[in-house]
Amino acid sequence: MDPINLIAAFDAVTQHWSPKVVGRVNDQYVKLAKVLGELAWHRHDEEDELFLVVRGRLRIEFEGGAERVLEPGEFCVVPKGVLHNPVADEECWIVLIETVTTKHTGDVDTPLTKTIEQQLA
Repeated sequence: MDPINLIAAFDAVTQHWSPKVVGRVNDQYVKLAKVLGELAWHRHDEEDELFLVVRGRLRIEFEGGAERVLEPGEFCVVPKGVLHNPVADEECWIVLIETVTTKHTGDVDTPLTKTIEQQLA
């Protein structure tokens, strides 16, 4: 029940696209990540995913050419089954809220993919 300072917690995030779990609410993890460049086109067949921008700008590309640009303080929920690709042209700090079963890169495996164990470390 100790408070967590999100800005200070980002100090522990040293690699891009390497989320760190900082909390849990029921069956949801609260994760922090610093992102730069592209992750990968992927989907989560069974889980929604929330992206909240703390610093910088995040663009989420969607199948069919649609995209959403998130500024600091804005969030977007990507519904389960939706093909998407997060992109940051400059370093961006994000909070992710995901079901504990959510795989980092969904239905694809890339060199950037992190296991839950790696995210908990």
